[in-house]
Amino acid sequence: MRDKAREELTSHLCGQQSIEVLNVIKPAKIKGLGVVFTSHTLPHVLEVTDRITMLRLGEVVADRPTPDFTGDTLLKQITGLA
Repeated sequence: MRDKAREELTSHLCGQQSIEVLNVIKPAKIKGLGVVFTSHTLPHVLEVTDRITMLRLGEVVADRPTPDFTGDTLLKQITGLA
């Protein structure tokens, strides 16, 4: 398996361009390519990830399979209100 890491792939893109990036990530996952996806756009995170590792102030505060999260639980983890 090959791994690639890119940070904030969609942060400076318009809506359609972001969708195009996500549409590249999805089949790459199916082919077995490991993708590290960093984003503050929570719907994108929930859409393309299998697992979420969340950092706050350099410390891991959550590391679980994506289905364990919702937009609300992600937001609570980010803000420290969980």
